[in-house]
Amino acid sequence: MRIFKISSVVIFFLFVFVQIVNAQKKGIVWSKDGLNYFKIIDGEIIKVDVKKESQTVLLSKSQCTPFGSSMHLFIESFSFSNDNSKILLFTNAAKVWRYKTKGDYWVYDFTSKKLYQLGKNLPAQSLMFAKFSPDGKHVAYVSEHNVFSEELATSKIKKLTTDGTRKLINGTFDWVYEEEFGCRDGFRWSPDSKSIAYWQIDANKIRDYYMINTTDSVYSKIIPVEYPKVGDAPSSAKIGVVLLANGVTKWMKIEGDSRQNYLTRMEWSGVNELIVQQLDRKQQESKLMYCNTSDGNARTFWAENDKAWVDMNTDNPVGWIWINNKQDFLWVSEKDGWRHIYKISKDGKTTTLITKGNFDIGGIKAIDEPNNYVYFTASPENATQLYLYRAKINSPVTKVFKEEPMELLSNVALKGSHDYDISPNAKMAFHRYSNHNTPPISEWVELPDITPLNSNKSILKNLKTDASIQVEYLKLLTADNIELDAWINKPKNFNPQKKYPLVVYVYGEPAAKTTDDEYGNHENFLYDGSMSEDGYIQVALDNRGTPSLKGAAWRKAIYRRNGQVNIRDMAMGVMKLIETSPFIDTARVAVWGWSGGGSSTLNLLFQFPDIFKTGISIAPVTNLLFYDNIYTERYMGLPQENMPDFIKGSPITHANGLKGNLLLVHGTGDDNVHYSNAEALINELIKYNKQFQFMPYPNRTHSISEGEGTFPHLSTLYSNYLRSHCKPGAK
Repeated sequence: MRIFKISSVVIFFLFVFVQIVNAQKKGIVWSKDGLNYFKIIDGEIIKVDVKKESQTVLLSKSQCTPFGSSMHLFIESFSFSNDNSKILLFTNAAKVWRYKTKGDYWVYDFTSKKLYQLGKNLPAQSLMFAKFSPDGKHVAYVSEHNVFSEELATSKIKKLTTDGTRKLINGTFDWVYEEEFGCRDGFRWSPDSKSIAYWQIDANKIRDYYMINTTDSVYSKIIPVEYPKVGDAPSSAKIGVVLLANGVTKWMKIEGDSRQNYLTRMEWSGVNELIVQQLDRKQQESKLMYCNTSDGNARTFWAENDKAWVDMNTDNPVGWIWINNKQDFLWVSEKDGWRHIYKISKDGKTTTLITKGNFDIGGIKAIDEPNNYVYFTASPENATQLYLYRAKINSPVTKVFKEEPMELLSNVALKGSHDYDISPNAKMAFHRYSNHNTPPISEWVELPDITPLNSNKSILKNLKTDASIQVEYLKLLTADNIELDAWINKPKNFNPQKKYPLVVYVYGEPAAKTTDDEYGNHENFLYDGSMSEDGYIQVALDNRGTPSLKGAAWRKAIYRRNGQVNIRDMAMGVMKLIETSPFIDTARVAVWGWSGGGSSTLNLLFQFPDIFKTGISIAPVTNLLFYDNIYTERYMGLPQENMPDFIKGSPITHANGLKGNLLLVHGTGDDNVHYSNAEALINELIKYNKQFQFMPYPNRTHSISEGEGTFPHLSTLYSNYLRSHCKPGAK
């Protein structure tokens, strides 16, 4: 499930929701030596020397202007062949569901100085995930659910799969794999450039959810989406290896029922070998296996289990982190109760813990094999912040956390959230930093000392604090003895002797948290005006079940109790805040959220009406049985086995508890959280004669961002409702 988060750029929402949820958030395109990087400026690709701060044009507008055209290509992204003699340009991009993953591809050859288009005889704007072969002689891509290869010297196109349809998908994925596993690019070149491994997803047994477009014609149009609801078996997935020479596919003989398991990650581990991750349907067992591409035989060599769910190794589905000449690889696991980095031998017989202690890592940022280090983010002391660390890869860790050989690299004086885009050789990095009252600032640094390349442009020298932000971070100990991270943003000219309205922003589910110590997280992007100037207290808090770096037990406390444990945590946290804050007007307490936050808003409003008087719920899941199988079964189990948990956790179950004011908002073209969620809840509220306000946005998706005037309308609706039912200002 993807969600809204108040971003560091408060006005992000106009179009940025798609980018926020889009894991395609583009990093720096580094040169192989890590001394330069490339970027697109005004239609040209520029090479930047990091240390010299000099720029040269690598590909000019004239070079990326097709013959006979007066317009240069609009480059969405690019990649290089292994020998850097050619560059692949992605243009004319269009969305497939949430992301711009289809369009046109062009190749520019630096040797011949020629620009030419790929897939000329295929439909325009239909190519996806084009990649050079390792030897640079071919490019492979997907078009209309089939995999193709194209020989660059002759422009000869070969259709490697022929059975692709809307529901038999080669080389890419169906809706739910993309949404919940981050799987989009579904094929991989072999190291010898002779074959391609690819996923085939068979969604023929998945029922369609029918969205109805009633705005673009006098007759309605049905839009089918293959969407497996919770309780329905997954799409069947298998992996094949097709030879370029003859177009014959060898299917891998992976154990288990393909409709009761998922194939979530796959890469080449040798010339004739694949490494594959398989999750069982409940996502409680993860198996790593090798597949022999000659005979298709598969064997499991490493596995882990969890009574709740096995967390994914990484959000990035491309790339296995091999080290030590491919004799070992790095893997992230929660198997000891914390999110840690492990070194696993290729045969799976030896597992070595690299990061040890009662703390979680955030993510792996870089590998420096020559110097034997792995770089990663973590924040052992404060889960709302993030810092850069490094640890030895091959040294066994035997000491307790405070004595173990892991180094904090970020400047401890800069409290907040640090992010690093590190060069391939781990010598340099682009460092970004912000906190609740420090606007985003960046610098180029050398590793491992985080020394600025240009002292005049360093963060420390140019740091500025936003004095207008008076955010306080809190620890709220609830009546259940649960400590929650929270922040409070008090109004301007705050007078503790007066009473102020409280507006609580919530999410509450495993997909996101709301208390990151980052700039911009503490203002309401939907509010038309300044909530601080208008006299609102704003608050957010993170309950158990959110992905805070507080250990697996914290995150997995929500298992089979979504809609229960998280809701009580939030309610008890707000109650604790009210008890200790006499300046909060208990008659004016509002809550709002989007997607999972919309669901939490409904549950809080229905289950705790004595606390929450007003709620604004946008695009909520109102019945847990209405959402997709991968997300819901991961956190709730199978409804066939524990239906009462689904009933208790669904807002619709508690609709009769509504006493206050409710604004419900939903897009009728929402392919993620379907519009039927709204109509089902509306029926239930009508049954109990509960009065509320409802705003459907015709043909808008989960982001409610499409169409002229949509955002101003939504912002006005939201703001007017809040002002009317939770009046601003001190009393």
